Amino acid sequence: MKGVLLVNLGSPDTPTAKDVKPYLDEFLMDERVIDTPLWLRNLIVRGIILRTRPKKSAKAYAKIWWEEGSPLIVISERFAQKLKNQTEMPVALGMRYGSMTIKNALQELKDQNVDEVLLVPLYPHYAMSSFETVVVKAMEVQNQFFPEIRLTTLPAFYKNPDYIKVLSESIKDGLKDFEYDHVLFSYHGIPERHIRKSDPTNYHCKINGKCCTINSVAHQTCYRHQVYETTELVKAYLGLPEDKVSSSFQSRLAGDPWLKPYTDFEFERLAKEGKKKLAVITPAFVSDCLETLEEIAMEGKHQFEEAGGESYKHIACLNDSEAWVQVMAKWVNAWEATGALPV
Repeated sequence: MKGVLLVNLGSPDTPTAKDVKPYLDEFLMDERVIDTPLWLRNLIVRGIILRTRPKKSAKAYAKIWWEEGSPLIVISERFAQKLKNQTEMPVALGMRYGSMTIKNALQELKDQNVDEVLLVPLYPHYAMSSFETVVVKAMEVQNQFFPEIRLTTLPAFYKNPDYIKVLSESIKDGLKDFEYDHVLFSYHGIPERHIRKSDPTNYHCKINGKCCTINSVAHQTCYRHQVYETTELVKAYLGLPEDKVSSSFQSRLAGDPWLKPYTDFEFERLAKEGKKKLAVITPAFVSDCLETLEEIAMEGKHQFEEAGGESYKHIACLNDSEAWVQVMAKWVNAWEATGALPV
């Protein structure tokens, strides 16, 4: 019996410091998120960040919280339910962090006699702090608790034609009736060292503006290459003018060089360069969450307007749109029928 395990990031149970603190602890203590020795990670996370961040983050969560709960959780649940309606296989939803665990999701599938699972990390791009940590965690849980279950992983789909089409059409709809001066693709940021650590050749990734355009096996695990590839493919699909599109990176931590340019700096730069009407999309996420709804839709708008911008539009993620559900259903049903994975 085959089944599908969808995995997204996760969320605290409530937008309170009490619930945000253990969530942040689990998230930031992940060695693939803050990849320092354990003693140093303990010092950084538990000795510094968790002393002040939970209260601040709780306020941010409260600003975007829905009546039904965390937007990320609610959207993911809606997506999973719609997918269930388009496949004969059991579908379970788990989160990498928080109370909706991968273990519980795998148990749900086992209880339905599933012994072969398609693991679907709900991230279009490969990064050790997102896609990779989901796969590693799922394998750890499977090995420890469900050795009879076989896991197959859906690969990162950042350039898959089905994905590019559905993403592009969603952006096209979002740009209707908005006369933009510029479209900014804002991707979640990661430390530059993560790019180098994920390079299987140990020499290709130099983050110098050239390596991402030179064909290499390193691109299979290079987040920077993959996000720029997504931008280029969407730009080509929609026929967006070269001078009206750029990419940037958000959500960095202080202390280390992260991928540049930084999104908040771009808000100011674009406004001061006369780009008065800005549309922003966040293709690193398939579901709207704190980073899109608060950091970009709210804070980003404020930063752009403070710098002199006049009109600002955040275009929603794919969420549980029918077109996106149909794409995922096509992929999982093809895997069920033939074992084939999307490329």
